[in-house]
Amino acid sequence: MNKLFNYGVDHLSVGICLDIANGKTRGLINSVTSDKVRASWREVEKIVHKKEAVYGINTGFGPLCDTSISEADTSLLQINLLKSHSVGVGNPIPLEIAKLMLITKVHALAKGYSGIALETLERIIWHVDHNIIPVVPEKGSVGASGDLAPLAHLFLPLIGLGAVFANGERHPSANVLQWHGLKPLGLGPKEGLALINGTQFILAFAVKAVERLNNALNAADLIGAMSLEGLMGSARPFDERLHQLRPYKGNKHVANRLHTLLKDSEICNSHINCDRVQDPYSLRCMPQVHGASRNAWLHLKELTEIELNSVTDNPIVFSSEDTISGGNFHGQPLAIPLDYAAIAAAELGNIADRRCYLMSEGRYGLPKLLTNNAGLHSGLMIPQYTTAALVTENKTLCFPASADSVPTSLGQEDHVSMGSVSGRKLHQVIDNIEYIQAIELLYAAQAMDFRRPLKSTPVIEACHALVRDHVSFIDDDRIFADDINQLHQLITNGSFLATAESAAIQHQINLENDDFGIY
Repeated sequence: MNKLFNYGVDHLSVGICLDIANGKTRGLINSVTSDKVRASWREVEKIVHKKEAVYGINTGFGPLCDTSISEADTSLLQINLLKSHSVGVGNPIPLEIAKLMLITKVHALAKGYSGIALETLERIIWHVDHNIIPVVPEKGSVGASGDLAPLAHLFLPLIGLGAVFANGERHPSANVLQWHGLKPLGLGPKEGLALINGTQFILAFAVKAVERLNNALNAADLIGAMSLEGLMGSARPFDERLHQLRPYKGNKHVANRLHTLLKDSEICNSHINCDRVQDPYSLRCMPQVHGASRNAWLHLKELTEIELNSVTDNPIVFSSEDTISGGNFHGQPLAIPLDYAAIAAAELGNIADRRCYLMSEGRYGLPKLLTNNAGLHSGLMIPQYTTAALVTENKTLCFPASADSVPTSLGQEDHVSMGSVSGRKLHQVIDNIEYIQAIELLYAAQAMDFRRPLKSTPVIEACHALVRDHVSFIDDDRIFADDINQLHQLITNGSFLATAESAAIQHQINLENDDFGIY
């Protein structure tokens, strides 16, 4: 049976949010939440009847905040808001991201400070439960005053406009509602504003980035350990005592993982007394580099979880006598850590590229370009060109969008976060990292084969065996793009990490740390 999550009451983590999106957990509104939502709705009705000016309820929006709206037009005002703000352009965002937007919006509105109708929340949950996901263009948000354009597109289907994906196909929203015997909703005072004010576009990208970057970090340690074995590097730099002297959480975690992964390795033990004093930094400094990226990830996870449980629309309704027009919709608290995380992710690729280059140099007993027939065959010369290209592309993507601001709304919104760009850009960096890691995995498996008959440890050997199940040892030149794509699929579909985890459980090897989970 699926687990249950109570919107507006329970604490929402990244893992639970993803589980709701994937159908492993069901989100619902309990009686406590429904009472709070109804009470907030009644307070907004009182404001309308009193005819005191409250932003977005009986006034215009943005620079039109001084324009009064009659009580009779308050509903039309909200419908016009969704229409006029639907100005997104570009390709639709991934369906999972749009679904995460729906989930995070419900949780924020269900806190009971937004004046939303219970019926409206229930309709959004219907979209989640039936996997009928609105079409949301990827570009058009400046990340302040809420993610206005993407959220407007996200909620057009509530009023029978826009388009949705249902059963893998795109349809007009009105048609899908009709097929399910549903009618478009009317919007009450403040509902349109409550729907489109908020950070859920930025937040959804952050939620998914926390998961994806965590996977990339775990893969980086595993593949880095395989590369170290292929290069006959030393595990001494991963000694716990060393890292207690500089006790960053991420550094200690990576050092412990590498130490655990390499403990009692035949390959490591075979050269304990060799005359190599120090390894290159790309091997020796994995705890410091991978660890720094993990520290950034921890910060992103912490702030994402705060945002997941926050109210981010405007104005906030404490009561009909107490409303505050504030700035909880401003995306800067997530924009900066998303940009920081992009740098952290890019560094995983940077150091991986250096290890690929190191393995191709013909040092430490490895053949040049990891082939016995260099000359007639180019071997693994050119895949490193691809890592170099991707590393450079990532460097260009590391410019912080949050460092920029372009005033909007006739100057009323004179500082914006551009966090929507930060979120999308981080995913582009992670896309590239996953290909870089696939290429390093190709190099590392090949290098390890030149150390046979020596074996590594159970987890590393399981990872190597998985590679060889899909990509054979390289004797002659072939179309290496096919190999790269095979390994990329193993990384992105979870097979690589699942294989490592299974081997660790089987051999009672602990690679986990609660600080670095997503729940």
